[in-house]
Amino acid sequence: MKKELLMASALVSTLGAASVAQAVTATMAGSMKVGAEFESPDSGTDSNNVKDQSNFNISLSETTDGGTTISTSFEIVDESSVTADDDNAIKLTFTDGSALELLNAGSAASTHVVAVPGAAGEQGITGTSTNNAPGDVDFAAGSTVLGLEWHSAADFLADGLKMSASFSADSGAAKSAVARLENSWGLGATYVTTAGDTTLTIGGGIADAEINTLNAQPDNDKGGFNIGMSAVTGDLTIGVGYGDGDTFVSSTAAGTNKQVDGSVMKAGVKYVTGDLTLAVGIASGEAKDGDFGSAGTTDDSSDSTSASVTYAVASGVSAVIGYTTVDRNNDGVSSTLGGNAWYVGATMSF
Repeated sequence: MKKELLMASALVSTLGAASVAQAVTATMAGSMKVGAEFESPDSGTDSNNVKDQSNFNISLSETTDGGTTISTSFEIVDESSVTADDDNAIKLTFTDGSALELLNAGSAASTHVVAVPGAAGEQGITGTSTNNAPGDVDFAAGSTVLGLEWHSAADFLADGLKMSASFSADSGAAKSAVARLENSWGLGATYVTTAGDTTLTIGGGIADAEINTLNAQPDNDKGGFNIGMSAVTGDLTIGVGYGDGDTFVSSTAAGTNKQVDGSVMKAGVKYVTGDLTLAVGIASGEAKDGDFGSAGTTDDSSDSTSASVTYAVASGVSAVIGYTTVDRNNDGVSSTLGGNAWYVGATMSF
């Protein structure tokens, strides 16, 4: 019996040592946001609620003897309900600086969207609507989980230039009344240069995808382009972005999928002074939507202006005051789902 216990102990010790030696390198990050939001819609009654949001991210990576780094990550998010965001790619980064993402790779057109400054905080106007005006400049980009994306090394073809290309394939699922993305491709590029004390970043991409449905097909498949630019001079950041293209909205009811022809413009300014960060952002989206096979004839629109003040209380701790006002039109008629909202809260990050 003693020998069996010794052998079992040795086996456990060996496996434990092996598992430690073979473990990949893991890093973690996350944040906790707690605050109060106050909404004043154009119609209905004012409301207030507590925003209690947390996220936890794990990044995994290891480098082979040949110098190739293998990495991935996942995230757990608690925003009213707990969800796990594990749709991240397996990324291979090679010794020359280029990289290849396998599965869940996304679209290269989205990879090179230029970050436009915007207000901090969790304020917004809620409500359901058939308004389909886009809010993100890469709304026309899309991909399936069966995809890959290639990234060039830095200074590709020219100093300051990086490029990406992506492709995703059909899952093979049977057609149904619910419209879905079938396959896609995308191209994107980012160019960074300096002009005096200012760092300029110019980026964008193009994308196209086919839509699969059992019923009528849309006049245009999903696809379009985005372009943006940001300028950083000391503590001041200014950015602008624009996107244009076609997308769709799925419906479970036969014949009621929507095709959307839209565009959106975003602009913002951020200034850091001491422990204070001041930010202002605007977004203006418009679209024409209609049933598949019937292009829309009336306009949807959504215009918002947001501002915030963030104060660094301590390392990793910040206090935020944010404000947003939204104006919407649906099918050419002023919508009652606009209004304004305030947010007061704090964020702790690690």
